[in-house]
Amino acid sequence: MSDDRRGGGSPEWGRVGPEDPTEDPATYPAMKVPSTEIEPSEQPTVAVPTGDGPPGDETPTVRRKVPNTRIGGLWATLILSAIVLIFLLVFILQNTDPVAINFLWLTGTLPTGVALLFAAIAGMLLVAVPGTWRILQLRREAQKH
Repeated sequence: MSDDRRGGGSPEWGRVGPEDPTEDPATYPAMKVPSTEIEPSEQPTVAVPTGDGPPGDETPTVRRKVPNTRIGGLWATLILSAIVLIFLLVFILQNTDPVAINFLWLTGTLPTGVALLFAAIAGMLLVAVPGTWRILQLRREAQKH
């Protein structure tokens, strides 16, 4: 065997791949064909067409992540709030028996559901007012620095 690589056969020793390493995907990563498999993600995805062909065209689609936004969070909160309000309305409509309410010097009668709704609102205010006050304090303190 000859050491001459210009000949027709392959050498018994040495390099078997192409002379230029940038032509070999095994030694030059930029030559590798990107994987067509899409990794499963925890984020919702949207299909984006890659071609401008007719609607029946079989062009592949690229999936990209859709970021979480404040509007999306607000929408979920609104739906949850609507469900809670429906349950609250059903509760009030089912508990219409009058109940005597005494608070300090005030006396009156209200349906049971309405009385419990007022009690819940008062409890939320007892938590929200001091919490709002503390948040405002912290914001003023953060703006000073």
